[in-house]
Formats: sequence, C-alpha cells, structure tokens
Amino acid sequence: MDKTSNVERTESKVEPGVMKNKTFYFLILTFSFSYLLAATYYILGGRIDNIGFMYMAILYMFIPMIIAIILQKFIYKDSLNVLGINFKVNRWWVVAWLLPLFLALLSFGISLIMPGVHFSSGMEGFIARFSGSMTSEQLELFKTQIESAPYLIFISTLIQGLIFGPTINAVAAFGEELGWRGFLQKQWSYMGFWKMSLAIGIIWGLWHAPIIIQGYNYPQNPVIGVFMMIGFCVLFTPLIVYVRIRSGSVIAAAIMHGSLNATAGLSLLFTMGGSDLTVGSTGLAGFIAMAMVNLGLLAYDRKYSKKPVM
Repeated sequence: MDKTSNVERTESKVEPGVMKNKTFYFLILTFSFSYLLAATYYILGGRIDNIGFMYMAILYMFIPMIIAIILQKFIYKDSLNVLGINFKVNRWWVVAWLLPLFLALLSFGISLIMPGVHFSSGMEGFIARFSGSMTSEQLELFKTQIESAPYLIFISTLIQGLIFGPTINAVAAFGEELGWRGFLQKQWSYMGFWKMSLAIGIIWGLWHAPIIIQGYNYPQNPVIGVFMMIGFCVLFTPLIVYVRIRSGSVIAAAIMHGSLNATAGLSLLFTMGGSDLTVGSTGLAGFIAMAMVNLGLLAYDRKYSKKPVM
C-alpha cells in the first residue's frame, strides 16, 4: 500500500517548483523573524524570569501563522481552507485534548524510576528546577500554596490544564500549528507519513532554539537542551500529525499542542532529583513515554484502521 496516498495531498495539482518555493520562503521568513525577535528581546535585557518573556513567547508562537497566511493568501493567492481550518468536531478532538495528559502522567511515572529520582510531596525538586524562571513574587506565592496544601496544587494544575489547554492555550498554539501542521504538513505531504513527520519535527525543534538557549525548558542545560528539544519535537510530531490527519483539522492539532503546554508541568510536580535532561515530559522520561505511545498508535493504525496512514 502506498502510505503517501493516505496523507492529504491536494497540493499535488501545483507545479513542484512552486511548492518548493513556497516552502523555502516559509522557512526562511519564519526562522528569520522568529530568531530576530528572540535576539532582540535578549539584547534589550529580557530574560526568561521577566514578565515580558511571556508576551515575547506568545508573539513568537504566532510568527509561523502570520508567515503562512501572507504566503498562502496574499502572495500565492491560494485558499486558507486547504491548511485544515475545519471546525467540524469528531472523536479525534477528544484524543487531542486528553492524550497530552496521559503523556504527562506516563512521563511522571517513568521519571520516578530514573536513577537518583524519588517522589517528593513537598515539590522541592520542582521549585529548585524552575525557581530561576519565576519572579520572586511568583516564587513566594507558589511556596505559600505548597505549604498549605501541596496536593491541591496538583488538582488545580490538572483542572486548569484540562480547561485552558483546549481554550486559551490552544489559541496561542494555533499560531504555530497553522504553520507546522497546516502549511508545512500540506507542502510536505508527498513525503509520506514518517518522512514528513521527521522533517517537520526537526524544523519545529530548530525553531525553538533561541528560546531554549535562554534557559526555557532546560534551565540547567540550555545548550544541550537545544538538541533535546529537537528530539522532543521529532518524537511528538508523529502523534500530532496523526491527530491532524484523522481529525481533518488543524484546530485539533492546536488543541493537542495547547493541552501539551498546559499539562506537561504535571510530570515534574512531585519529582526530586535527576535533571531537566532525564525527568519530565521534555526529558528522557518523556522521550520514552512518547516512543511507547508512538508504537501503540502504530499498532492501532495497522490493525484497526481501514485506511492506515502510518
């Protein structure tokens, strides 16, 4: 069976040279403006523990969407609908919402069996790991909340993740997803599922580099963290690409991405020891969790799908 035929390929009617040019312009413009924004923020004295980082990061996330819209609609005069802007809800939207939570909890469980890592009800490890990315006011408030009721932090984080993931976070994530799983996935769909996922994953990971090098996600190892983030994106991309294809909507991909960002912290709340390279959703534990889910999804697709795409 030709797996490529099961991946969306409506761009096949367009000349190959036009497709390559669109992809080239998208990558050059997206990376140029993104890297310039991150560099400008840093040069002007901005750091990840500043409140301004959040606003910079949100703007950073919308750059792929802005470039995709400009190229698709205004330069090449093509429809935006072919990028997967579809609000028809189906069961894969639920998968997009809940799968990141499962990944976070699985990553937490795997983290606890890593060497030198143990359960910590007082969340000392979480505080030590992320104190550098919090303002002093945020840190003190967090410590006060933990002292009063540590498990309420878990419950509130869980509830907030389930609510904000598919709503507020998904809106911000849509800025990325229209670029990666909308525009770029359409441009590269001719590659077939796995090659396309690998290519998008590498590009997506490299795009994060200016943020990661400043200490985001890997504050203990920012340089190695750049390569870790590429690995994370490569492993997560097949999952979100699969949901994007099955749901028929880039909105579902945005919900999945938003839910990932909203629930990933659960994988670290009660861990003590290890490093940002080994524990949590973005560490080795998360890599193992994503590899397991990828294998599970592959088995599901091959055995139960009428038209396998993996």
